[in-house]
Amino acid sequence: MSGNITKFMEHHYRHFNAAAMMDAAKGYKIHLEKGNKMFVTLAGAMSTAELGLSLAEMIRQDKIHGISCTGANLEEDIYNLVAHDHYERIPNYRDLTPEQEQELLKRNLNRVTDTCIPEEEAMRKIWRIMEEEWLEAESKGERCFPHEFFYRALKKGKFKPHYQIDPKNSWMLAAAEKNLPMVVPGWEDSTLGNMYAAYCMEKRVKNVHTVKTGIEYMMSLADWYTEATSGKATIGFFQIGGGIAGDFPICVVPMLEKDLNRNPKLWGYFCQISDSTTSYGSYSGAVPNEKITWAKLGVDTPKFIVESDATIVAPLIFSYVLGW
Repeated sequence: MSGNITKFMEHHYRHFNAAAMMDAAKGYKIHLEKGNKMFVTLAGAMSTAELGLSLAEMIRQDKIHGISCTGANLEEDIYNLVAHDHYERIPNYRDLTPEQEQELLKRNLNRVTDTCIPEEEAMRKIWRIMEEEWLEAESKGERCFPHEFFYRALKKGKFKPHYQIDPKNSWMLAAAEKNLPMVVPGWEDSTLGNMYAAYCMEKRVKNVHTVKTGIEYMMSLADWYTEATSGKATIGFFQIGGGIAGDFPICVVPMLEKDLNRNPKLWGYFCQISDSTTSYGSYSGAVPNEKITWAKLGVDTPKFIVESDATIVAPLIFSYVLGW
């Protein structure tokens, strides 16, 4: 049964980017109804935009079967979970002078567009908890991926005393509860990744390989993709934004074919939400058909591109898929 958001969308969104969004949303539902799976990629600052309000329920209802995200999105959902009340919104951020930006720095407020993340209440609180996880793993000779360390801490309830939002709105908590397959390429450039590098330089963490690497992420993704498509199912690719979060995982198919001489299924659905324009050399702005030449998509793969703001479009598509 369709909810109010779905009915509103079906009535009003009939043309241009609105119609493209509807086509993508309907294609997403059709893809799942055929017994297929969906892989979602998160670029930008979608966690700080609180995408968890809809993404978490998508995970709980098995509408998403794997995620690729930046290190920033990985940690920023947890920041929001434990420090939401300390965030500050700056509606007039376009008008800030360099001196006003400096004042935010002095207050340890790290600005993401109109939203400031509080360093002490969010970042340093998380660092202290994650340091315990790194050192415990190192003492046992264990190695884990970045997201697995978060899963461990979440399942142990280490963040629970600090919750400042309804935990049902944390997509990382939903992912941990499902043990959702995940890849986090380029984790090293995140705030927590920087801290880990500093710990290694200071020898507080003595084995730099306690946290697994991006190459190992690609290897694990190849194994998961092969297993998940071993039957009749295909995996769709729902890309929010551009960058490494999308570029990294979509390459697993041509790697399996061209470098391992296997015969993998192509991605079975493709949608990208992006405001990047098509231009010389822009992968994020490239039209989906370009991916055919790279053995990522097929001629008959359902392909959609919505040239709009993902903070508006993604929650709407997720709401449609959920029947809200």
